[in-house]
Amino acid sequence: MTELSFAITSAVMFAALRFPAFDPVAISIGPFAIRWYALAYIGGLLIGWRYCRWLAARSSAKIEAQAIDDYLLWATLGVVLGGRLGYVVFYNAGHYLANPLEIAYVWQGGMSFHGGLIGVVAATVLFARKRGLSLFGLADIVCCAAPIGLFLGRLANFVNGELFGRSTDVPWGMIFPQGGPVVRHPSQLYEAMLEGLVLFLVLWLFARHGGLRHRGLTTGLFLAGYGAARLFVELFREPDAQVGFLAGGFTMGQALSLPMLLIGIGLAVWALRARPGGKA
Repeated sequence: MTELSFAITSAVMFAALRFPAFDPVAISIGPFAIRWYALAYIGGLLIGWRYCRWLAARSSAKIEAQAIDDYLLWATLGVVLGGRLGYVVFYNAGHYLANPLEIAYVWQGGMSFHGGLIGVVAATVLFARKRGLSLFGLADIVCCAAPIGLFLGRLANFVNGELFGRSTDVPWGMIFPQGGPVVRHPSQLYEAMLEGLVLFLVLWLFARHGGLRHRGLTTGLFLAGYGAARLFVELFREPDAQVGFLAGGFTMGQALSLPMLLIGIGLAVWALRARPGGKA
């Protein structure tokens, strides 16, 4: 390394933002501890539940508040079980095949959004059939609320100093304790903004202006919006160490998000062409 390049590297590191000394544990009483990550899941589910009730009262799908209350348990199981199994299968199958008992060790971390999505889809299909509800009528409402949990979850990832970005020289680059001395993108915050706040506002605007009348529209917009946001942010996010890059420089997150984007676009187009207020 030349003296000039060393000086530039040192200057970049000196100017980088230091990761705040967050304590991942929010509440600790003796051996009992509640982490911010767990509170993000709980908060996302509870706030999302209240928002779903509000949307259901304004939807033409005729979904009663009691049904939304009952659905909360189904959604919780879908998120937790699907998220955990998705991480096991998509991101660390070799380790868990060798250590199957550790699949249940959810307190050690390891959740996958795409796995959670599959779990919630399964829960929504089963619940809608059991209650005789419109599948897309329910799914459209749930998808409008999903970005709330995504926003809180990505903030919790930031607090934990995990899922950080690739190396960078941008002024807002940050040195994460688990990422070595490298200045990195705070990609968790990028995801919180795009997958959480921006996507929530887009879906809210569509729902407010009659989007829920087109069964499947907000579901399609959520899938396409998340898929596009994740494909973009993965360009700045460091791939999981145990997975690395896939063929063509793709990441696992991109490989799982591309089908979401394509399905979401197709579903949104179908919904706009269908008769508003249909029975789907």
